[in-house]
This record gives sequence, structure tokens and C-alpha cells, in this order.
Amino acid sequence: MTVQDWVLMYIALAFVAANLPWLSNRLFFFRKVASGKVLRQYLFEWLVMYLVVGVIGMGIEDSLNGHLHAQGWEFYVVTLCMFAVFAIPGFIWRFNLLPILRRS
Repeated sequence: MTVQDWVLMYIALAFVAANLPWLSNRLFFFRKVASGKVLRQYLFEWLVMYLVVGVIGMGIEDSLNGHLHAQGWEFYVVTLCMFAVFAIPGFIWRFNLLPILRRS
């Protein structure tokens, strides 16, 4: 497997992980929330998914290069913004399209 294949798989994983919190009313797909999740719980779950994807990325980098490169705060801000952009389809589905579909 080439490095490009790993990068494409990682970007696809990040896209899927960014949208997972918006697809279910269960907390982390396991725990049922009595009155449904509120926005705070969606955002917490999304942030945990960001951290999980980051740890996976660090593991991939370590296995491919043998070491981790030092990153400044700018790197983490950019990756957080990219993760937020990846989450837009799931957010629109949950808060814009799903209520319209439930009414009709």
C-alpha cells in the first residue's frame, strides 16, 4: 500500500467519523438518551471523534515514518476546521432535512 492510499483512506475515515455523531440519537451509538440528544451532546461526541481520528492519524504516521513530527498549534486549528467542514453534511441532515422529512 502506498502512502497516497493511506492518505486517501485516512481522509475518508475522517469524513465518516465527522458525520457519525449526527446520524443517531444514541450517545456514541450505544447509550439511549431518554429525551434525545441536545446540541451540546452532539458537539461533545463530535469532538471525541476528532480526538479518535487524530490518535489514529498519529498511529498511521508513526507506523509509516517511524516517528511523529512535532506540530504547532496552527496544525491542530487547521485540522479542527477541516473536521468541522467534513461534518457539514451530517449537521445539515440532522437539523435541516430530518425535521422537514418528519413533517411530511
